[in-house]
Amino acid sequence: MSAASQSDTAAREKAVAARVAPTVLVLMGVSGSGKSTVAQELHRVLGWPFQEGDDLHPSANVEKMRSGRPLDDQDRLPWLEAVAGWIDRQLAAHQPGIITCSNLKRAYREITIGSRRGVRLVYLKGDEPVIQGRMLNRVHRYMPPSLLGSQFDTLEEPAEDEHPITVLVHGSIAETVVKLLTQLAESGG
Repeated sequence: MSAASQSDTAAREKAVAARVAPTVLVLMGVSGSGKSTVAQELHRVLGWPFQEGDDLHPSANVEKMRSGRPLDDQDRLPWLEAVAGWIDRQLAAHQPGIITCSNLKRAYREITIGSRRGVRLVYLKGDEPVIQGRMLNRVHRYMPPSLLGSQFDTLEEPAEDEHPITVLVHGSIAETVVKLLTQLAESGG
């Protein structure tokens, strides 16, 4: 990206970020969809606190994934409750925030978001071949590319009544962030 193009993107980010109402953003999607990278960029642009949801996994979950075994619902429950706890603390403090959580099933989103006011679900959507390519070109602390198929098998895309902000992640991170900020601003937060 040229310096002029980077400057233009930064200006667009700043302009649209000024129109985004403070809220807690929950970035969801399969592994490799860009949750952490997009969240870090949102943190940079918005200045809101950011929590990497993977850091809230119990050590037993991390070891299970590291060994190539997918988590089941019982494994995920303490993690989802920890994500919900972080969100609740942000809301109680009247602070915006950004947290990542795969949130692959509606039942998981009921735990992490439920009927909480001041929380927006952001679905980073990508086709499996695109995500597979990303997974093969990155190193993750414990999530091997072999588990991606199980994530797509588990994925229940958010329904309209969950009011998600859905962003296709086939472009650059900068394009994804600008699209996401624009949708947030247009939807009132």
